[in-house]
Amino acid sequence: MHKLVTYALALTFLIDFGSTAVAADAGLDRVHFLIPAGPGGGWDGTARGVGLALSQTQLVSNITYENAAGGGGGRAIAKLIETADRQQNTLLISSTPIIVRALQGVFPQSFRDLVPIAAMIADYSCFAVRADSEIQNFSDLAKRYKTDPRSIVVAGGSVRGNTDHFVLAKALQLAGADPKQLVYLAYDGGGKAAAGLLSGETQVLSTGLSEALQMHQAGLLKIIAVTAPAPMPHLPDLPLLNTQGIDLVFANWRGFFAAKGLGDAQYARMRHTLRTVSETAVFDDIRLRNGWAENYLEGDAFYAFLTQQEAQIRSLMQSIGYLR
Repeated sequence: MHKLVTYALALTFLIDFGSTAVAADAGLDRVHFLIPAGPGGGWDGTARGVGLALSQTQLVSNITYENAAGGGGGRAIAKLIETADRQQNTLLISSTPIIVRALQGVFPQSFRDLVPIAAMIADYSCFAVRADSEIQNFSDLAKRYKTDPRSIVVAGGSVRGNTDHFVLAKALQLAGADPKQLVYLAYDGGGKAAAGLLSGETQVLSTGLSEALQMHQAGLLKIIAVTAPAPMPHLPDLPLLNTQGIDLVFANWRGFFAAKGLGDAQYARMRHTLRTVSETAVFDDIRLRNGWAENYLEGDAFYAFLTQQEAQIRSLMQSIGYLR
């Protein structure tokens, strides 16, 4: 289990698997992934990565996907709540934005209106530019932003004030700039945000590492900073933000939630299925290929983490003026 560090906070997750132990054959026989955004983003990629691992390991044979974008993710959450009696095998993928958007009032629900099943991975944030950009590192970006903030338009795959927005804003604040002047253009998912960068509509991309890594490796864009605490063994050459003078480390978890009222046995089957696939070599290969950090956390421990992160993000957003 890795130790993941978010802004000014280190959390070590200890999980008592014994409290949720079920029989070896007690997993789900069908999984429907509900994805609150369009294809190509971090939620979509994580859900389909987990689904691929479930299929290739033959843990689950009946796997379906539903992209339900809208309302900053609120449409999918509302659907899961309103149709709970028909969602026996549905796993909603979500991440840090479920906390951010609830704090902002983007939608009225929060993680407390769902049943947290398991966090699967953590995706560090990264900042990227086009391969031919004059901006070569975070220092170049900060200097240009401080000189002319309006000359930098930032693409992100989430709504204003969310993780793609506030992580870069906080980094610029730590570099001595005014985060409130940041011009942020929101796209429906990291894939479309990357397209906005490559088309020249924006100058910088702020997104999850997994959403930019393959394009960086293909030479289509250049990652100039990653918010990981230390070099990743499988990606040692990626530039870290904290080695460029900015003391900010941030990891965006991604995990799954279910509707309320399904019964303890069904939740146990869901946890068992996700826990089992998380321990396979197939999923480990998918995780490494996407640049995801290991971060399995389930049930009550996952819920406790969510309440801690809610308080932390509220403080972080208040510090840069994005939340009262």
